[in-house]
Amino acid sequence: MAVHEHQNQNSGLRPGSLRGAFREAPLVVGVDGSEPSLRAADWAADEAALRGVPLRVVYASLWERYEGTALAAEHKPFEEVRAEDIVAVGLRRALTRHPDLDVSAEILAEEPEYALVREGRDAAALVLGTRGRSDFVEMLLGSVSLAVAAYADCPVIVLRGSHDNQVGATPARRVVVGVGGTGKGSAALRFAAEEARLRRVPLDAVRAWRCPAYESVDHPLLTGEPARLHEERAAKVLGEALEDVPADIDLRRRTVEGPTRHVLLDASHDAGLLVVGARRHPGRLGLQLGRVAHGVLHHAACPVAVVPEPA
Repeated sequence: MAVHEHQNQNSGLRPGSLRGAFREAPLVVGVDGSEPSLRAADWAADEAALRGVPLRVVYASLWERYEGTALAAEHKPFEEVRAEDIVAVGLRRALTRHPDLDVSAEILAEEPEYALVREGRDAAALVLGTRGRSDFVEMLLGSVSLAVAAYADCPVIVLRGSHDNQVGATPARRVVVGVGGTGKGSAALRFAAEEARLRRVPLDAVRAWRCPAYESVDHPLLTGEPARLHEERAAKVLGEALEDVPADIDLRRRTVEGPTRHVLLDASHDAGLLVVGARRHPGRLGLQLGRVAHGVLHHAACPVAVVPEPA
């Protein structure tokens, strides 16, 4: 696998032009009582404190609608008690980490997939654990997290199970963003740049490229030439996409030979956050993630932010 780094050649856009782009709305974290979701609440508290925004802890369960009203009024429904306990633990953990954080919570009696997607309409980002309500620990990613990442209107950050549940881990780890074909104005790139700024870490922008096998054997005198052309093309696309990244960000460019999913998974091993875009096609049925986002959500070694990109 060939890896090439490129020096930062920013256009000189004024520093701070991205500042505040993702700070206006609260951060929302979905909890379900599982350990992964509570670690997500810890991580979300750190992220909200870093951004200077309120944190909203949400627990959603369809069972509230049925069991909650079926029991006698003098007895608190079991499901309601459990729900209250879940959000109370999330609130307590957040305030233990950041006593001055503005934290609120809500219990919603509906399916978590729909509730969280709706919450995302007014959120700066949604934070979720790797597992949904299923008890099958061998599942790579819970169905709730996968569905929300595929349909939410805001960035969705899914925490992988082996991550450090601190945003500001020591030593601080870089933010990696996969640069696809969206070019300048990529929402994923803007999100990644702001995260790198807030964390005061380098932003590692990665563009994967491949040389079709048939192009490398056309003529013995051209050995290596097609690969060089593909690499140069990847570097050009990468440079154009990064033109608007503010000059005060420690930007590192890399073109890497190989399948995009494999390249980004490899980069995730020493990253604090991996950011990928997911194109949204209005009216199209099915999960709107794409193969790359779907793959890194299941296998990345660090938290993954999926950022919606308009089709």
